[in-house]
Amino acid sequence: MNDDRPVLLETRGTCLHITLNRPRALNALSHTMVRLLDTALTRAEEDEAIDVVLLSGAGDRGLCAGGDIRALHDDARASGRASLEFWRDEYRLNSRIARFPKPYVALMDGIVMGGGVGVSAHAGIRVVTERSRVAMPETAIGFVPDVGGTRLLASAPGELGTHLALTGRSVGAADAVLCGLADHHVPARLLPALTEALGESAGPGTPVAGIVQRFATEPPAGELAAQRDWIDACYAADTVEEIVRRLRGSDVAAAGTAADELLAKSPLALKVTLAAVRRAARFDSLEAVLDQEFRVSSRAFEHPDFVEGVRARIIDKDNDPQWKPGSLAEVDDQEVARFFAPLGSGEQELGLAPGPMGARTQEGQTE
Repeated sequence: MNDDRPVLLETRGTCLHITLNRPRALNALSHTMVRLLDTALTRAEEDEAIDVVLLSGAGDRGLCAGGDIRALHDDARASGRASLEFWRDEYRLNSRIARFPKPYVALMDGIVMGGGVGVSAHAGIRVVTERSRVAMPETAIGFVPDVGGTRLLASAPGELGTHLALTGRSVGAADAVLCGLADHHVPARLLPALTEALGESAGPGTPVAGIVQRFATEPPAGELAAQRDWIDACYAADTVEEIVRRLRGSDVAAAGTAADELLAKSPLALKVTLAAVRRAARFDSLEAVLDQEFRVSSRAFEHPDFVEGVRARIIDKDNDPQWKPGSLAEVDDQEVARFFAPLGSGEQELGLAPGPMGARTQEGQTE
């Protein structure tokens, strides 16, 4: 009989294996799942018999496609507040993962998007496969990268993170490693053996990264390294309008394609995203970025572009969203600034305590 619990826990030796278990929904995160993950981490942290945590997704399509977008959409349409409480707990979980005191290994196999990035890319040891497609695709639905994604993307080499944040493009294993979203490539066929080895070999003082490295291989060739010249030149601009102008003016065909992609996204979401990534680069902790993202998400949740984007891309699938405003020129700078302003009376800030530079301090990482 299939187990219909949304999060499964199995102890193998000294390894607590956590499985996201909604394969038909591509393991999309619900509020219940976020709470269960937090409870599992408490168990692992307090249990001296547990030396390593392993996260994977059920099924063969992906670790996690993000939050439950339909539930968020329905809540926004009903002017609800449940989504804000979901994000509050989710972002706190993202921070906890980044600072978890024991090795936390995330198997980023298949599709890993949005909230899936949040529960994996802040891990101490992040494994991708030849099937991995990693993305923060929020601008396509009138939203803005969150779950600490703006910090991850701001830390990518050159302007690669800006390119991925604005276009929402997914990347494969090699490019995920290049952009700092992953650490190791392990062929998908070896994941069962890696899982078994972590259960059998992990123990106090055991270098977990060394266990993973035994299974690691060079990933298939990526695309971004060869595109750094035009990406860095175009996306270094201070405004989305100037980025589009530079992309249009480039003699590289891929740059023109990127410009077309940007112009199909929510103009407001693009401008807020650019500002969010630029600001994230100046913060000294993941927690400060998550505080900012909570403000931005709260404002984006209230804006009609989010409901319209989900309708057009996911529900009706007509791919013809009617953005408001409809062009970059119509987006007011004051409206962009409002996304970053303190929340109003009756609205509780996330309020995570800022931490030191380099939140990811688990084995295999440097501060």
